Order: sequence, then C-alpha cells, then structure tokens
Amino acid sequence: MTRGLRSHQQRLAGVVDAIATGQTEARDILAAVTPGGGKSILPVISASGLIEAGIVERVCWVVPRDSLRLQAEEAFADPLWRETLSHSLSVRAADNTPDPSRGLAGYITTYQGIAAAPDLHLAEFRRHRTLLVVDEVHHLPALADIDPVAAAQETEEDQASAWSRAILPLLECARVRLLLSGTLERADGKGILWLPYRKGPKARTREVELDAEGWAVVGYSRAQALAERAVLPVTFGALDGEASWRDEDGNELGPHRISGLYPDETTRPALFTALRTGFAEALLREAFLAIRGLRARRRRERGLAPGEAAQGLGKMLVVAPDQVTARHYLEVVRRWIPASQAEEVAQLATSDTPRAHELLAAFRLRPEPSILVTVAMAYEGLDAPEVAVVAALTHIRSRPWLEQMVARATRVDPHAGTYEEQRALVFHPDDPLFGQFRRRMETEQGTLARRPKGGRRQSSLPLWLLDQLPPAREGITPLASNALALRFDTLRPGPELAQGEMLETPSAAERRLRARLGEMVAIQAVEDEAGASGRRGGLAGPGLYHRYNAVLKRVTGDKARAQMTLEELQAAIGWMERNRLGDHLHLLDGDPRYAWSARKRQEWRPPVGRPDRPKAGEARLT
Repeated sequence: MTRGLRSHQQRLAGVVDAIATGQTEARDILAAVTPGGGKSILPVISASGLIEAGIVERVCWVVPRDSLRLQAEEAFADPLWRETLSHSLSVRAADNTPDPSRGLAGYITTYQGIAAAPDLHLAEFRRHRTLLVVDEVHHLPALADIDPVAAAQETEEDQASAWSRAILPLLECARVRLLLSGTLERADGKGILWLPYRKGPKARTREVELDAEGWAVVGYSRAQALAERAVLPVTFGALDGEASWRDEDGNELGPHRISGLYPDETTRPALFTALRTGFAEALLREAFLAIRGLRARRRRERGLAPGEAAQGLGKMLVVAPDQVTARHYLEVVRRWIPASQAEEVAQLATSDTPRAHELLAAFRLRPEPSILVTVAMAYEGLDAPEVAVVAALTHIRSRPWLEQMVARATRVDPHAGTYEEQRALVFHPDDPLFGQFRRRMETEQGTLARRPKGGRRQSSLPLWLLDQLPPAREGITPLASNALALRFDTLRPGPELAQGEMLETPSAAERRLRARLGEMVAIQAVEDEAGASGRRGGLAGPGLYHRYNAVLKRVTGDKARAQMTLEELQAAIGWMERNRLGDHLHLLDGDPRYAWSARKRQEWRPPVGRPDRPKAGEARLT
C-alpha cells in the first residue's frame, strides 16, 4: 500500500494500519503538512484503510470553501491513487439535502454547510461510524467552552467561532478524526479547535502538544518536500517603486519608497497606493511578460503553433487587494492580449463573479483560461499545477496567507517536462513586510500560539473571506506611484502532487445523469405533443412535461431526481430507454393534480403496433 507514496503519506498509512490492527489507541491524527505538500491524498489513504478494516463505515470531509469540495471528490476519483492504494471508494460533494452519501463511501461538505444544518450532519454521524476529516483546521478557533485561554480572552463570538461550535459535536461523535493544516498558528493568536495544547517555553505562550495521549502526528516540512521533489524552488521578483497619497486630513504625502530595511509609518500607505495605481500595472506587466515568454518557449520546444492551446505551457495567477481592483487588473491584462482571444485567455474569479467555481475548475483542468485574476478566493487549496507565475498584488502580509499564495506556483506540473525544467516565479512589491516573510520562508513553521501584541486588533475572519468585504480605505486617497527597479531572489519553498487523468466525480456524474433524464422526459413530451392532434386524442396540453415528470417519479418509487443515487439515476435512464411515459399515465390515478390527464388517458387508445399499457404494478423499477 505504501509503495509510490511520499514519506508523510507512508507515515500516515502506518498510523492507519496501527489503528486498524489495534496496535494503538490513537483516534486523533494531526497532519501538519507544508502548503502544497500533498494533503489532498491523506483522507483517501485514511478512509481506504479504515473502511476496509471495518473501523469506520463512512468518511465526512469538511473543507473551508465550496470550490474545494470538487477537488476532494477528484482525490478519491484519481485513477493513479485508486491503483496505488487499491481502493474503489467514491465520495460526493453534498449539499444539505437528506442522505448526503447516497450509497457511496461518504461525502464532502463545507464549514458553512454544517453550520447551516448541524442536526442533519450529526444524525449521519450517529447513524454510521464515521471518519471525520477537517481540512485547514486552523480556520476554526478554540471555543471558550472547552479552552481556558479562549475563555479568559472574553472575545465576542464571530463567524469562525460559530463554525467551531457547529463542528464540535461532530468531532465528539466521530470514530476517528483526521485534522489537516499547513500551519499550526492563527493570525489572531487564538488556539485551534480540538488541538491539545501545553504551556510554551516563553511567558504567555503555549504550543501544540505533539505527544499528547491518543494523538498521532504526521509532519511534513518544506525541507522534506524539497528533498523528495514534491515542490518546486521559487524565484521571487521584487519590484521597488515610489508612491504618493493624500491622508485623511487632506495633506499630500510622498513620494515615498516602497522598499526599506524595516517597516515604518509609510510602509502600508505606500503599499496601499501602489496596488491601486501605476506601480501595480508595471508589476503586472512584468508577470505577464514572464508567462508569455514561458508559454512561447514551451510551444517552440514542443513544435506547437503560436497561440495553440495545450496543457503544461504554464499559467499565471493574479492576486488583487479587492474586487474593484481585481476587475481593473483584468481589463489591463486583456488590453495586452489580442481582442479575439482576450475573454477566453484571461478570466476573473471572485466571490461575486457568476460561475466563479466553473471558472476555477476550467483554470485548473483545461488549457484555457491561462490567466486568472482573483482576490483571496483561489489562494488556499487551489490545486492547479500549471500555475508557474504569481503576481502577488495583495496588501496582506500574514505569513500563513502568503505561504499559501506562493504555494499555488510551487506544484510540480506533470505536463511541463522534468522537475529541473520547472520553477515557480512570484512577482511582488519590494516592501520590508514581504521581505521579512521571504527571509523566514525557509524555516520550519512554528507551533507556538501567541497572543497578539498590542495595537490594532487583527480581523478574526478567515483570510479567504476577505474578498467579500468592501475595499479598505485606511484613511488615505491614492494619488500616484511608479516602478523603479526589479530584482530577483531564489528561495526554495513548497507544493503538491501531480494528478493523472481524472475519472468523472460522483457529483459530476449525478448532474450529467439528472440532465440526461430531464432531456429524455422533455423529448417524449415534445414527441407526444407533436402527435397529439391525431394519435394522442388530445393528450397534449399545458404542463405535459411536468405530468410526465410526475409519472417518472411514480415509476421510481416516488423519489425525485435530486434525491436519487447514481445507481437509481442509471436505472431510471435504462427504464426510459425501453418505455414511454405516456403509456403509464394510469399511475397518476387518484391524484387530483392530474385528474385532467386521467380523463384524457381514458379517451386514448394505443396506435397500431404499440402494446397496450401495462398493469399498475408492471411499470415500477425493480
């Protein structure tokens, strides 16, 4: 089972085997894996081993965003991992409708989904022995009810705490728990839900108790990921510049340099201005030229025509400071692309973008779009190995946040050639705050959970939600900025496993089969309406499609298409291929909503060559 797995995946497989064979009493597993280091396969390893051993019956995988539900499905559907782990499990991306697993090995939901319907999910955990996987658990703060430090802080409960409160009963009911995170610290200094803590080596600190009783810890540092070539080295392109702005009193300040050895009172206003004025376009231009040059070179090496789309050419991710600026960046980038290609090549995905999740999926899985502009929606967990260039036009300087953003470019792309031929390129403002992050990036992530220092209180919202907030003004009016110098530094950080060709995920198959079933009902309704004047004796009329849907529902045991399992949808399609719904209108007898249909049915006789309608019991699926 462990052949072909990386070191942390092998260690997790060993923990799962120890639980399955009774060699350990541990039921809590913490996987602290460097961003992009390969967390997505860990739930598959755990579920396949524990379900086969009979320790659990189902898996529930909880993710922080809706777009990650689809990636979680793909992890179970990946043919490479199905072969490597010898598993045949499937899970589905579920909403808050009953029976979320639909006969499969489990389901994926979100923090928000559980908070919206906690009783539904708790009932599932009581009904089945469940492996609970909590992805990016650092988003969930410890609760005052169970954490003395949180109780002492006496903070008002926010949305993230509400998620913790909804998920806590599931943690308590789960047979085995797998907690995943790329960082063991929160920006607000709070502890993380469910993790065991002990007093830290310094005053007013505490740290995760990695050897706590009942716990198994699997770690994977950036150094380990690089040694195993699980991640790519990164070249940082730091662009310096000057910025001028007007403060809240109307005083014009600047120009001030963006760079500096240490942060001062001009650092954040200068950065705020630069990201919304000419400096940003200059940095964006450098990133655009870099991705254009990379794609052109790879096309030449493969003998592809200019403009020809293919996988493995490289893509660019642009991370903007807010939604308004993101839309401006998109307009700027599209001006540099031929008009006939601009809309397909460059796309926008923010929390208020129509079809944002479809755009993210296309960016991940298809040759186009090759440029995606976002705010924070795609920074964490986005599995797009083709991303080779990141334009980091964001004001956020939280180390965990920046590590996640950089990790979007450090995945190894299986279509881009050898490991040595690939690199990640991140363009960013050369401000001292980013410089501090960059210098710390090679060190291991600490386990200390410190209380925040004095000063302005940081937002307790998960940072991936910040793109839903209005743009911050910080009391200044940006006036102008310009770029001065670009320098490059190469460091070696980290990301994730290449994926083979994907099988169709359960939720995608359900959507396809539901659409196919609806199409088949519509076709029969249209055909019967067309022949109504003669052969059908007036059977057609307003609402025939809905009456036929009602007949199909009776045939399938009064189960709506939205509640059917994959097998039930397939069986319904098979029945539709052999039967006409018009021959089974007798199933609506006794239903006052369809009395008109019953009268018309009595007037109708089947045409020559068509069998008489079957008896009531003969219509149902078996």
